[in-house]
Amino acid sequence: MHKRSLGLTLFSGLAILVSACSSGGGTSPSPAAAAPSAAASESAAASAAAPSSSGAALKVGVVTDVGQLEDKSFNQASNEGAIAAADAVGGTHDVIVTQNISDYGANIQSFVDKSFDVIVTVGFLIGTDTAKAAKANPKIHFVGVDQGVCVDETGAPDSTFACKGDAATLLPNYQGIVFAEEQAGYLAGIVAASITKSGKIAAVGGTNVPAVVAYNAGYVAGAKSVKPDIKTLYQETDPDPTKGFNDPAKGKAIATTFIGQGADVIFQIAGLTGQGALEAACAKTGVWGIGVDVDQALSIPTAAKCIVTSAEKKLKDTVTTVVKSVGDGTFKAGTVSYNAASTPPAIGLAPYHDNASLITPEIQALVDKAFADMAAGTLKPPRK
Repeated sequence: MHKRSLGLTLFSGLAILVSACSSGGGTSPSPAAAAPSAAASESAAASAAAPSSSGAALKVGVVTDVGQLEDKSFNQASNEGAIAAADAVGGTHDVIVTQNISDYGANIQSFVDKSFDVIVTVGFLIGTDTAKAAKANPKIHFVGVDQGVCVDETGAPDSTFACKGDAATLLPNYQGIVFAEEQAGYLAGIVAASITKSGKIAAVGGTNVPAVVAYNAGYVAGAKSVKPDIKTLYQETDPDPTKGFNDPAKGKAIATTFIGQGADVIFQIAGLTGQGALEAACAKTGVWGIGVDVDQALSIPTAAKCIVTSAEKKLKDTVTTVVKSVGDGTFKAGTVSYNAASTPPAIGLAPYHDNASLITPEIQALVDKAFADMAAGTLKPPRK
């Protein structure tokens, strides 16, 4: 695996595909966190006439979102999933780390030019370029992480969001993976409201993309389900995703301000920026952190002492499964949703590790019931 950045192309506009985050490990869950620490649902979109795969030995390429590959979160987990899939089928893997939004198209094209079988693109903002590439290269499979596929009647990206085209039929080589971040956020909110002593909790967001918004909406709703009068604080870091998800110093500063205002639980929804928020929580006795996307007590061990849990979406496992589906002929096109009702579940809470003593049987019962109700479809947290 190596990193590289290719030449610039003109940026054709922000992605129009719905869903995303840019934030985002695993031992077996502790008994207290076992039920919700995984979760995945696929609302299928059957693929008619999907292109034939090149066989087991797939060439798998990953184009990350802007930022770092080792972000302890979103890019890293998605890339690890692609590596696992390539290894499982005896294939090869390569990754391009995107430095600027304007590089998206050129980075994808680099893998197209080298005849890769599967190209995984990471994040909401790269969705438009992914859809264009899928339309232009029907023999290559594309997997878009946090990308709901919205196309017009010709299969082209639809900037009006009318989404009149049947994406599964028009782009049978493209699956957009979306997660129910609001469900994981809801569970995190239950934990936050249950352990706060000040009655005030906070979240630090990266850039205003759908997944960040959904995480926070679920977090607030989950907290209020426990304590209706709880105070919730929230701030995003920067409208520019290259900064919003890659500025630990700013994340730490925002979290420190929230702590100064009385918040004693900090939920990070900001990728690498959020690492700074967790560091701020760890610097203050009696303040707890909640990670995002992956088990951040494992991915950021220096902050493990104050990370109670993480609101997870099973990025690595889901990407691995979808890429492998290209080789075994079970690939599904269109937008496919992974959530609490999935088998296995695709969202949940990470293990509580060293902070399991904070989670009483009563708190765990609230988490378990909420998870079961979401899986059953009787509890639907808001996405915004």
